[in-house]
Amino acid sequence: MVMNNHIGKGGHLSAQPMGALKDYVALDPRTERPAVVNFPVMAEDRYRIDVPAALEMIDQYRPELIIFGKSGVLYKEPVAEIRRFLDQQGLNPVVMYDMAHVLGLIGPYFQEPFKEGADLITGSTHKTFFGTQRGVVGSRYIEEEDQYELWETVRRRTFPGSVSNHHPGTLVGLLMAAYEMNHFKDQYQPRVLENARTFARALHDSGLQPGGDPEIDFTETHQVMIEVGYARGPEIAKRLEENNIIVNYQAAPDEESFTAAGALRLGVAEMTRFGMQPEDFQVLAELMADVILKGAGVKERIIRLRERFLDLRYCFSGDQFDDVLTDLEKQLGR
Repeated sequence: MVMNNHIGKGGHLSAQPMGALKDYVALDPRTERPAVVNFPVMAEDRYRIDVPAALEMIDQYRPELIIFGKSGVLYKEPVAEIRRFLDQQGLNPVVMYDMAHVLGLIGPYFQEPFKEGADLITGSTHKTFFGTQRGVVGSRYIEEEDQYELWETVRRRTFPGSVSNHHPGTLVGLLMAAYEMNHFKDQYQPRVLENARTFARALHDSGLQPGGDPEIDFTETHQVMIEVGYARGPEIAKRLEENNIIVNYQAAPDEESFTAAGALRLGVAEMTRFGMQPEDFQVLAELMADVILKGAGVKERIIRLRERFLDLRYCFSGDQFDDVLTDLEKQLGR
């Protein structure tokens, strides 16, 4: 039995029965369907988990695996609240947090999942974590615990198993990205979060409809969701692309599938790395509103805006590499 985020409420395909869970989830003998229950969401804000209702469902269904994490993610996941309830009830499912989209925000500015009670973390290393296209799995288990056997199994089945080559070319890039992330995280992470909140608020003030809670400026992550009307997502995304603004259309939580996509998913991490500040995202919000609400053409203005941001930030350059390589050689014992 698994509890996860429904794919129509922001959950990712990798945590669904038709995805990576296919060969692992049980069949419910009563329904002959995969034994999966979804986190309930708030009636007034379907981007947010309804924690009290989720606790009732956990008590009823007793899932053996609880999977947090979304591809459409505006809020922190309630890891600590769920773990507290599990401990109180004497329940011991595996708690996993797929941080694919928010791995680069992990820490005190966003969430610290192991401190909050997660057992396993998975994540992509090329989204908010600005590395090469790879993946990571992390665990809090220590050898003295019974569940350490699970971690050993994960390692064995990863290599050799699912992966037969560790691709050293991209591994070196990931190593350098990890150095940069640790070195610049106290500047990068708060700027990403501030830019997202400012962007969402500016979009709202420009007449658009961001999803999420206006009391917290609509987002706690790097993502902003704009609701543009039933099934209008692809059309609006195409119109924005024609104006050099690239977005991802999504189904809003109230819509039945991607064929009815009526929302746009925006992320600020990339342009934050290129140096955009809150005031620049305010300008971008106004230009997007001109396209979406007025049908205006803003391509030339977007080109002029983008030309100001051509150099990556929050990364090593010049003489900084010498210090990093010296430190790396020390760690390798050379």
